[in-house]
Amino acid sequence: MTSQEIEDLAAEIGENVYIDVAKWHLFLAEAHLHTVLAEQFAPMLQDGTVTATQVSQVLANISVPVGGGQQELPLQSLVPKACQSSLVDLLEDFQRRL
Repeated sequence: MTSQEIEDLAAEIGENVYIDVAKWHLFLAEAHLHTVLAEQFAPMLQDGTVTATQVSQVLANISVPVGGGQQELPLQSLVPKACQSSLVDLLEDFQRRL
């Protein structure tokens, strides 16, 4: 993938995927996590289809500092299941456009 394609993917992720904390939605672009995800998913998109299991693993492997860094939580714990499913759909759609 080109750097422009990764930026485009990051923008889509950032605008559509969010962290849910106490029913507050913080979109990943606002949390500055969209580019990290796009960089993680780029090789998967080039190699073949992206599965829900792969998405879940990527989210589980990204730690998000909370409380001023007092604790770190896996991104998977912060992104609602419905939003994770939407992320899989987003990635599949993006891959078809490549």
